[in-house]
Amino acid sequence: MDYPYYNFREGAILLIDKPLEWTSFDVVNKIKREINYKIPRKQRIKVGHAGTLDPLASGLLIVATGKFTKRIQEFQDQHKEYTGTITIGGNTPTYDAETEVEESFPIDHVTEELIEKARLALTGELDQIPPIYSAISVNGERAYKLARKNAEVKLEPRKITIHNFELNKIELPNFEFTINCTKGTYIRSVAFDFGKIMNTGGHLTKLRRTKIGAFSVDDAVSIEKMTDIIRDIKSKEDHESIS
Repeated sequence: MDYPYYNFREGAILLIDKPLEWTSFDVVNKIKREINYKIPRKQRIKVGHAGTLDPLASGLLIVATGKFTKRIQEFQDQHKEYTGTITIGGNTPTYDAETEVEESFPIDHVTEELIEKARLALTGELDQIPPIYSAISVNGERAYKLARKNAEVKLEPRKITIHNFELNKIELPNFEFTINCTKGTYIRSVAFDFGKIMNTGGHLTKLRRTKIGAFSVDDAVSIEKMTDIIRDIKSKEDHESIS
């Protein structure tokens, strides 16, 4: 098998192409179980990820093991690149396709000039209000849990920067995009605001993270392949320890 040798205890950076419907926690749990298989509890190796991806998003997830878990914040602080699709004409409670459209709006008035105005308005340094369906803590409880209880949730705007917001393909009501941004940017909020600026609705219908700093999803592997790699490494280590 063609792969670099990973020393999981000393520290490894694993680039995973997270599949749809898996949570970032699912990925970490799977890798943690494989790495720590047959390892006594007190000797188990730490595993963590740098930057959560929603279940309905795919793409690059950095997983750190062993001593490299201390570098997780370093990776989280790096700029991100995303591709995806925004669909205008409707809003959803979660700002994405996880929930059904609850408000519909006309899009007949949307022109090239209005589209460009919205794109430019969402480029540069911005005060962005996160979605209420997010993991942000509000008085010790996750915002999304409060939202599911129909409790009133008010989130303060956060400073973010969108360095580049390109519209690669437009077939109304869908816009395929590429966004380069700082950490803490909610692409779901970008989709909502994009529609709002054009006096219509907007929500995210597809999202893929393609880069984190210098790391690219082109160099990532599937969770299935990473499982095979881990098992192969552990098998070789077990063989060497016996011989």
